[in-house]
Amino acid sequence: MMDLFGTAVLPGLSTEDDLVTPEEERALIAAIDAMDLSPFRFQGWEGKRLTASFGWTYDFDAGRLSQGEPLPAWLRPFRDRAARFAGLPVGALVQALLIRYGPGAGIGWHKDRPVFNQVVGLSLGAAAVMRFRRRRGAGFERANLPLEPRGAYHLSGEARHDWEHSIAEMNRPRWSVTFRSLADQTS
Repeated sequence: MMDLFGTAVLPGLSTEDDLVTPEEERALIAAIDAMDLSPFRFQGWEGKRLTASFGWTYDFDAGRLSQGEPLPAWLRPFRDRAARFAGLPVGALVQALLIRYGPGAGIGWHKDRPVFNQVVGLSLGAAAVMRFRRRRGAGFERANLPLEPRGAYHLSGEARHDWEHSIAEMNRPRWSVTFRSLADQTS
């Protein structure tokens, strides 16, 4: 995310337009919708968004990371492309989270769990705005990132560890694929 002078608006945040083609987007959406998605669960609460994890899964009720099913073959080329965009070794992105946001679904303010390090997201379907905030005194410093369909974002460093992010409830369907590396990896 750059300002008019090419300076990063949020250190550690980068974006790439059209990481996938319109045809690939349609195929990814169909593949996600064909998965056995479950409502997101967080400490006894059930969210409106539907999810499936691969590689590693994080149980928010138990607060525990565990080995999950391997990434499906159809997802691996997109993981590899996401790693190249982020400047990471292909094998660094070891976790994938598929999400379907139906109308009325969003995601509240959060930071990804500390067991994860690099975060690379792919946005599909409706455009959205990823909101960022970090506490400054009695208030918050804020920034916004438009998420266009087929584009990607990479959270590292300050953007990943110092800022919370969220996506407001939407009135149109949206899908995302979030790839993550583990914190104990060197990348």
